[in-house]
Amino acid sequence: MPAAPTPITRSRRQFLTLLGISAAAVSCGTATATGGSASGPAAAPGKQITALKYQGAVGAVTLPELAADLGFLGNLTLDWVGNTISGPQDIQSAATGQTHFGGAFNGAVVKLVAGKAPVKAVISYYGSDKETNLGYYVLEDSPIRSPRDLIGKKVGMNTLGAHAQALLDIYLSRGGLSRAESDKVEALVVPPVNTEQSLRQKQIEVGVLSGVLRDKAVAAGGVRPLFSDFDLLGAFSGGTYVMTERFIKENPDTVRTFVTGVGKAIDWSRTTPREEVIARMTEIVRKRGRNEDASVLKYWRSYGVAAPAGRIEEKEFQLWIDWLAERGEIKKGRLRAADLFTNEFNGNGKG
Repeated sequence: MPAAPTPITRSRRQFLTLLGISAAAVSCGTATATGGSASGPAAAPGKQITALKYQGAVGAVTLPELAADLGFLGNLTLDWVGNTISGPQDIQSAATGQTHFGGAFNGAVVKLVAGKAPVKAVISYYGSDKETNLGYYVLEDSPIRSPRDLIGKKVGMNTLGAHAQALLDIYLSRGGLSRAESDKVEALVVPPVNTEQSLRQKQIEVGVLSGVLRDKAVAAGGVRPLFSDFDLLGAFSGGTYVMTERFIKENPDTVRTFVTGVGKAIDWSRTTPREEVIARMTEIVRKRGRNEDASVLKYWRSYGVAAPAGRIEEKEFQLWIDWLAERGEIKKGRLRAADLFTNEFNGNGKG
């Protein structure tokens, strides 16, 4: 039996403050343990960096990894430095120069920039669509049918202050709950691998599930969806890869090759038969030799990116700017969505 989920304060301030601390370190020009700067490990004078340090994910194939295998990154190579399970940690690593790019939920990117981190989003890399989305599940016989039914209930999710909690807040708000009533819905951190069991053992009333873990729970029966982020927002891109502004300025050709290549990989995954995409990704995992279980790849459906080639739309940042401002996490009117991202280096479609 897994340990019961540990209650964590419903306020997102502690979580988001960590991003602010990291951003402050970046804005002060803190050097990294690798001897680089906030722009990333430096290239030789007059040369642009062509080996990009990055973090991956166990048993999964990131879009840059897929792009590299398809030959879409030209002369660029990827230098894997380890794995991450946290978007905020991944973009902090990019902001402090430990890696050259990192990806996270757009709300986390907003907060990092609000904390004066000199980073800019360059391409979307994940999102929600009809096939791939974040679902909020209850037991089949649960009395919970509406937002108001969640008052006083526990909702288990992988982390606080990010995508899952943002969508829960939107669901409650659209259901007519006041801020005080929404605060009575208790968000808890539950490891994704334990969410289904915690739900079935009634340690939580709602479990946030996606991907293979969702498919597995649904196949076992006894659970039903309450809502999904796709139900609320339709198809949308939820996260972007970021790079530091200094790195972009010093390595424009590298950035253009990287962003354009990743965009091509997104479109390739859309237009190629699913079985072929899965076979390609399975082979990538096998070839990289990290002693991983690639069996979960058979459940892959899509990357969920909304716009062609991962081009970023202003509304995909404005939504989270408004959400954070309403909750006092950032000052209203301080940030402009258009300043947080650029499509300049995406050679797919309009430049």
